[in-house]
This record gives sequence, C-alpha cells and structure tokens, in this order.
Amino acid sequence: MAERENERIDPKFQRRAVAVGEAQDAILKRIRPLEAEEVDLLQAFGRRLADEVRTEEPIPHFRRAGMDGYAVRAADIAAAGSSAPARLEVIERIPCGFAPSRPVAEGQAARIMTGAMVPDGADTVVMLEAAEEWTEGERTFVRVRKADARGPHIAAIGEEASAGAALLRRGEAVGPGQSAVLAALGRSRVNVFRKPRVAVLSTGTELLRVDEPLRAGKVRNSNAAMLAAQIRSAGGEPSLAGAVPDDRRQAVRLLDELAASDADLIVTTGGVSVGDYDIMADLFLSGEGTTLFNKVAMRPGSPTSVGIWRDKWLFGLSGNPSACFVGFELFVRPALLAMQAAAPEELRPAVSGYLAEDYAKVNAYPRYIPGQREIRDGQVWVRPAGTDRSSSVLSMTGADCLMIVPPTKTGVRRGELVQAIPLANGLFF
Repeated sequence: MAERENERIDPKFQRRAVAVGEAQDAILKRIRPLEAEEVDLLQAFGRRLADEVRTEEPIPHFRRAGMDGYAVRAADIAAAGSSAPARLEVIERIPCGFAPSRPVAEGQAARIMTGAMVPDGADTVVMLEAAEEWTEGERTFVRVRKADARGPHIAAIGEEASAGAALLRRGEAVGPGQSAVLAALGRSRVNVFRKPRVAVLSTGTELLRVDEPLRAGKVRNSNAAMLAAQIRSAGGEPSLAGAVPDDRRQAVRLLDELAASDADLIVTTGGVSVGDYDIMADLFLSGEGTTLFNKVAMRPGSPTSVGIWRDKWLFGLSGNPSACFVGFELFVRPALLAMQAAAPEELRPAVSGYLAEDYAKVNAYPRYIPGQREIRDGQVWVRPAGTDRSSSVLSMTGADCLMIVPPTKTGVRRGELVQAIPLANGLFF
C-alpha cells in the first residue's frame, strides 16, 4: 500500500481540459494583426485588406442608362397609348463612353445604349423593343405607344454609394467582387496584411516521406500536406520543416531553429497524447515555454496543446489525421485569420442543421466530425462524411463542415438540431 502511495503519477494524465471556446479565447485575446504590405491589384486576390476602402466619388458618378432604348421626358409619354402614341424627334445617339452633346427638350428623345450617360432633361429610358423609329427626310423620329410601368431604367448619381462611403472594411478578404470595386475606384495597388508564415514540423518515428515505399509499422506523412493546404486556405504561407523521430532532444533543437526563423507560428503534429513517446506533451509540461492549454474538452484531438516557445506561437496538434484536421480548424485557422484582422464572425463561424441520421456513439465531450451538408425543402441537414475515427483520412475528402455532436450518454437521434462549422474548402463556404 505504501509502495502504491509513493508511485509517481505522470503529469500527462493530470492535465485539465478546457472548453473549446475557452481555448479559442486564450489564443485570440493574445493575437495581433501583422504588418501591411502593398501589392498589385491582380495579386491581391485572397489577401485581406489592411485599410478601410472608401470612395472619393459617388457610384455611379453620372446618370446611367439601364438598357438600350431612348432617353425621354416622362411627361412626353405619360398620355401615350396604342391608338395615340407619343411622337418624338431623335436628336442624337449616345454610345457608352461619350457624354451627351445637348439636353433633351419637350418633344425630343436621344437614342442611348446600356450604361451610357443620360442627357439632362431626360428622366426615363424607353426600352428599344417598346419603340418604333423612322426617318422623314434628314430627321429621325421615334414612336412610343405607352410608358413603362417598371420604372425609369436610370441609375441615379450615387445610387450604389455616396461620395466618401466605406465600401470595403479592414480585414475583408479580396474576392472577385472586391476586386471589381477596387478596380472601379482606381486602386491599382492595394494595401493588404502580410501572409502569416507557418512552419510545420511532424513528429513520429513511424513517419515516412511521401515518396518512400511503405514498410511494416510505418505510414507516410499525410498531415504535412494536409496542413499546408489548410494554411494556404486561411491566407497563410506554409513551410514544411520535415519530420523528427520521437526524440525530445532532436525535437527541441528543431523547434529552436524554427523559433529563430521568420515564422510567425509553428505547428507540430503528433506526440501530444499520454504515450511513452509523446515528446510534445512532455515539452508543453516542461515549463520551458508558456503553455496556454494542453488539453481540450473535445473529441477527437483532446490533447491539442497551444503555447509560446521562444517568443513564437506553438500549436501542438494530434498525429491522427482527422484529429489534426479538426485541431487546425478550431485553433490554428482562427489565429491565422486574426493575424489578418478578419471579422469576429469569421473566427468562429457556425450554422445550425438537422442530423440526417442517428448518431449512436456516446460522448463525454462535444465531438467534431467532418461532415456534409445538404438542403432539403429549405432546411440544412448534416451527416458524417465518412468513418468517425480520429485516424481516418478519407472522411475529410468529402467534408464541407465540422458537425458538432454535443455530449451524450444515449446518442443523438435523426432530426435533432446540431451545430456545424463551414469549412473553407467546402461547397457552402
């Protein structure tokens, strides 16, 4: 009995589990946006704006025709009918890119093209199909049988935005629409946040390079390639530092080298659990750095650990592929987005959906499962994308969300409402 009392309990078994939200808060309250850099507009796609973008002029800055037709005075066609059409003289033709040469007066019309500048005096555009044009000698006329009840078909000055209006916010990702706005404002150069630089180090004596043949007890390092893709999808720049065997001394040496590099954060995979060779777990418990947390109340990936090593962020993710994938989405992606000043709603996105099939597995913690969403009769339904195992690789290929199953002692029934986190590589993002 005395001998048992004197046995030392491995501290890896005494780690306190924090909630996912608490773990995310611990990271996000310490993250600061990176410095900005200026890039060419065509290189800005996928980057995040470092400044708010405002327009100096109203959009549009001139009255613009909404269709091909005739610019006229509404008063001249108000009484027009099939038996008594309005007869107007066509005084000029206005193509796109040219300013009108004269205003439209009573009894007159101007032939106009879609997007062209509407002349003064005109307050409506009659669509081409609703008018008949003819000539009498050197003069041209148009006949309009009735006014168009759908509206004037003219975009007013400032209809989209007034002068000085904020159009794009700081931290907003530049997509096709944002690129169009920037081009319309004459921004050939764009101020964006620098891409976060992420060093990826894999741990595990069992790991082979991707190009090595399989051997008994060995597996190819799939996590590094997966993380590189996830990092890029979050706006980061990955740098693969290779793999290190289960040797703490080698791991520390490599981590020190990475901490001295230009990386903004380091992501490791493997070695965070409670096994005899889980060197990263020992490292987070050593007191050599600052540990924010080393266990999270979730499945898979509960041993996920985050801290500061030699003044660099260090994220210790599970070596199991699915758990590694989940750990990145829950903790690394929000950190990378925060470094680029993404909006708070982007850091922890979630939607509701109905469970498409019974889920029988008992959970002490919330379970984050690569899932698929579908729309049925206007409602979102979610289901696991494949095998619900932390070691699964194939389940991630078809996933467009992380399905969140709450703690349960009885399982969750089909039709119950659950939460889901959209994935950046999914069809619904």
